Amino acid sequence: AIAREAAQSVTVPVALHLDHGTNLEQLYSCIKSGFSSVMFDGSKLPVEQNIAITRKVVETAREAGVSVEAEIGKISGVEDNISVSEREAFLTDPAEALFFAEQTQVDSLAVAIGTAHGRYKGEPKLDFERLSIISSSIQMPIVLHGCSGVPSDAILQAITLGVRKINIDTDIRQTFIETVRHILETNLDEIDPRKILGPARQAVFEMLKAKMSLFGSAGKAGKTMS
Repeated sequence: AIAREAAQSVTVPVALHLDHGTNLEQLYSCIKSGFSSVMFDGSKLPVEQNIAITRKVVETAREAGVSVEAEIGKISGVEDNISVSEREAFLTDPAEALFFAEQTQVDSLAVAIGTAHGRYKGEPKLDFERLSIISSSIQMPIVLHGCSGVPSDAILQAITLGVRKINIDTDIRQTFIETVRHILETNLDEIDPRKILGPARQAVFEMLKAKMSLFGSAGKAGKTMS
């Protein structure tokens, strides 16, 4: 309810999205509560079970006009309490992605091509050939999770290959916290929260402006949500 009220106070369309939902009760609650989109993350489940549950979510969401994102393949790292060790992480199989898309009829599909949640230990190596095969076969918007820290040229290449939603949560957190830390370290006597949190919020604002420009999404909210 708070998010909906906040969304109504701005001048551009706002999407209220549930990310990495694994609990059906929570997913259905979000759908009924007016979320614009939900993600069911069954990537840790066997493919057939992932498909079966995703289809149930899609059926309920369609009746409410809510779009559904799903995931096939595992993204390494940790996000929203879903952890996948680097040993367990695996890339999306193109044939499985096609089968999954056909069987579930989701609106968008998150795939694993080498990105990782959280901070990268080294430079990410993305499998663009795999992404190209998946994109040409499933014919639907592709989602990439774990894109914080991915070089700009790699992001641009991914966009040309069908990626339409890019998750950069760690970039947002890192920008905010690093700004707060810098202010506290260089202004030891500062006790006004507004002078600490305000600059951090502005830093996130500027970072996101740059990211939206890079992604080619700046100024397109009305067109996307219409």
